[in-house]
Amino acid sequence: MHMQLLNNDRVVMFDRTDFGMSNISLPDGKCRYDQNDTTLKVDCTAHSIEYDIASNSIRPLMVQTDVWCSSGSVFPDGSLVQTGGFNDGEKVVRVFKPCSNATTNGTCDWEEIQGGLVQRRWYSTNHILPDGRQIIIGGRRAFNYEFYPKSASANNSYSLPFLVKTNDPNKIENNLYPFVFLNVDGNLFIFANNRAILFDYTKNVVLTNYPEIPGGDPRNYPSTGSAVLLPLKNLQAQEIQAEVLVCGGAPKGSYTSALNGNFSGALSTCGRIIITDPNPQWTMETMPLARTMGDMVILPNGNVLIINGATTGTAGWECGRDPVLKPVIYRPDNPFDSRFEIQNSSTIPRMYHSTAVLLRDGRVLVGGSNPHIYYNFTGVLFPTELSLEAFSPSYLDSISEYLRPQIISPASQYAIEYGQRMPIRFKVAGRVDINLVTITMVAPGFNTHSFTMNQRLLVLVSENVKLIGENAYQINVVTPNNAKLAPPGYYLLFVVHQDIPSEGIWVKIQ
Repeated sequence: MHMQLLNNDRVVMFDRTDFGMSNISLPDGKCRYDQNDTTLKVDCTAHSIEYDIASNSIRPLMVQTDVWCSSGSVFPDGSLVQTGGFNDGEKVVRVFKPCSNATTNGTCDWEEIQGGLVQRRWYSTNHILPDGRQIIIGGRRAFNYEFYPKSASANNSYSLPFLVKTNDPNKIENNLYPFVFLNVDGNLFIFANNRAILFDYTKNVVLTNYPEIPGGDPRNYPSTGSAVLLPLKNLQAQEIQAEVLVCGGAPKGSYTSALNGNFSGALSTCGRIIITDPNPQWTMETMPLARTMGDMVILPNGNVLIINGATTGTAGWECGRDPVLKPVIYRPDNPFDSRFEIQNSSTIPRMYHSTAVLLRDGRVLVGGSNPHIYYNFTGVLFPTELSLEAFSPSYLDSISEYLRPQIISPASQYAIEYGQRMPIRFKVAGRVDINLVTITMVAPGFNTHSFTMNQRLLVLVSENVKLIGENAYQINVVTPNNAKLAPPGYYLLFVVHQDIPSEGIWVKIQ
């Protein structure tokens, strides 16, 4: 249900704790004791794991409180800070600090902070801020926001009337897990239901009311479309453009209809809006496949993968039908009528509670799917799915191997500063087109419920690609100028040649 890549190349995953035993035992006789659990008062199985990509192995983790439909983001030090959930987890903050020598004896595990939040946070959205704090926005019956960590002067929550205005009545909502992006001016773009604002969280002031997305249909949970901030470019320009893409969802009334056994067709439209434009307007496009509950993942070359989801229905228990098995690649820089390309099909339906995250080697890890209240493997349309698979974009095809860069230096885990000039050295076996080399920095995001929080790609300013040896090249780049463009923390840096990315290296900007 929740997934995050960390800077040790391991993926932390977790699911709700209150639906019975998992198939993975906790180590060393550990058990979870919870008298309020509706299923098990004593549970000795794991509901969170650390997945080691290189060895294809897992390590069980101990989470005590219920993380169901929670949220999170990675702190500048690389720790996953995860917030909220259900029942005993609704005001809890959990911290997972990655380490390279973890064992099953309890080292490198979740730390839980009771009462870390002021408000209950269930179906909320988190984003890292330029000062390194997280903002936690919204959630079920939470029309407000708060920050973590707290300070003596900010140990409270703040009203956000926009969330009241976008809340559809009669428990339909359609504004949960709002789409939140840090704009290049340091303010927040917040999209909920079918409209958006630009919000100054430092003054609690709405700066811009964006026009309603054409058609007026809801795009957030439970209608559940997805959204990305498109790649940020021209980072040394006086005015930097930022653009958001919102795709899929379900028409008005779809959730109620699905609860009554009638499954409406998902939306096939995407909307693009330049959020930095003084007169912002939506431009609409049509996807080749309608989709609700789809995940949108920014790839290292700036293209967007749209994967998982259903053709009819909505998010929610038993509310989706007709899985979309074919991913789609969206190329934002292509001409208007040639941006979508259908990819090879998976054989595994990924419906409600599926996940997808980018890996350092350029693949996308895909997992999960459980549209049932409990684990249910038999006698249902879409059994609980416990498998993982990887989607390999076409840039990983062997036919492109001779064009694929390999970074020579710097080494991974390299520390950089804002506005720093630095050389990057790389190899390419084939002939290099020096006009088609770019350097990108990607902030891996926290994925749950068809939205990846904190996901961000920056195209670095680069110059002077030159040959320095046999098949070896150097390119000089300038890192982002400030934390409004790139909040402090860990990013994956890629060399991209003719749309084909290298394997990434970890860099830490501070």
